[in-house]
Amino acid sequence: MKMYQVDAFTQQLFKGNPAAVIVLDYWLEDAAMQQIASENNLSETAFVKISDASNYEIRWFTPTTEVDFCGHATLASSFVIFKDFTDAQTIQFHVKKLGIFTVKQAADGKIQMNFPIRRAIAVADYPEILKQALTKPFKQVYLNAQAYIVEYETVQDVLDEQPNFELLKQLGQIRTAITASAQNAQNDAVCTDVAITALGQQYDCVSRYFAPANGINEDPVTGSIHTGIVPLWADKLAKAELTAYQASARGGELYCKILDNERIEISGYAQLYMQAEIFI
Repeated sequence: MKMYQVDAFTQQLFKGNPAAVIVLDYWLEDAAMQQIASENNLSETAFVKISDASNYEIRWFTPTTEVDFCGHATLASSFVIFKDFTDAQTIQFHVKKLGIFTVKQAADGKIQMNFPIRRAIAVADYPEILKQALTKPFKQVYLNAQAYIVEYETVQDVLDEQPNFELLKQLGQIRTAITASAQNAQNDAVCTDVAITALGQQYDCVSRYFAPANGINEDPVTGSIHTGIVPLWADKLAKAELTAYQASARGGELYCKILDNERIEISGYAQLYMQAEIFI
């Protein structure tokens, strides 16, 4: 069985977020897919089932569980499909619970993914353990379908945060993201440090993402959470198009556009790292 490993949300190998992709004619048993994902030990392994040249089903597994949405593994899967499985420039993923994701590939290789917005709302009542797990002061806590989104004062605080993962794990399946507007950094060394892998580009927001309850202490780049983070910053900055940076050790760039009908386009590049044969 053929498997690909792709670095998503990057134009450089060994940056972005690596995902494994397996394209199938039929679904494997759930237990087998989970075992493969555990063996890969990546943030996500994506399994894609072919319906026809333009339509696919997709499922995502962390090393410990199946999740209902993963942006970077959708990008990696799209990259693989456009590379080896279709001549179409537009494909559709049919996703349980979330409907249809329409994906296009631009002439320069950028992959544009149309997702539902998962808006975050401000919350005053959040678990005390969240505050205990984070070491930096923050302005506001938000919550969407996927995670607590914690707004920090500065990018530097986002970069310097060293959370207590054992405490965060106790939040269970609600994961945690932290974010700050890069515009607050006033173009100082903080922006330079964050922008090193961005070829000098300016970012509208910088984030990190933690999911220890799902076997991922810090995710390198998380497309799905930006369906909550980017609309939040779009409202704050009065902008419809934003460039986001996820400030993990690997780093990743997300090009985002607010669309009509509560949709968002999240785009990025990908690089093929490996093709392999697995034996099960």
